[in-house]
Amino acid sequence: MVLRGSCQCGKVGFRVESETPYPFMFCYCSNCRKTTGAVTCNVMGKRATLTVTGRRHLRCHHAVMRRPGKRALRSRGERWFCGACGSHLYVLDSRWPEGVWPNAAALDTPLPLPPSHVHLMLAYKPAWVPASGSGPRYPEYPELSIAEWHARHGLSGARPRRAKSRARRKPR
Repeated sequence: MVLRGSCQCGKVGFRVESETPYPFMFCYCSNCRKTTGAVTCNVMGKRATLTVTGRRHLRCHHAVMRRPGKRALRSRGERWFCGACGSHLYVLDSRWPEGVWPNAAALDTPLPLPPSHVHLMLAYKPAWVPASGSGPRYPEYPELSIAEWHARHGLSGARPRRAKSRARRKPR
């Protein structure tokens, strides 16, 4: 599936191919919260297919990983933003050179409705943020990757199922 995304002001756009486009994993960590909003969701794409327009407006941020009682560390992951409007667009990480993780909120392509959700990094969720809905919950990262979740649900490389419309059709 081809995913197209853009920033809020329209100065940056991107396109990437994905075999794992279901937005199922909700993250509550402070890094995601502070860069994208109370809850965030990424999907995964093939980095070799990533094309970007408006590159001159891109800015990169390496999040600072803070844990009580431990030294702060700079994340190896690169969070790419529009420098004009601040929209978070995608994440790159040299540890996984084949992947790119578009922020689902930056995607303009309609995404398929996942059959279930996963809530992760709940140990860092503030009390005012609801973790609504069903699905497995993890204090940090689960062992299951995005690709493994798609494979487990029979969704890898398959044509995505579309959300069923609740609107009734008029008889012909």
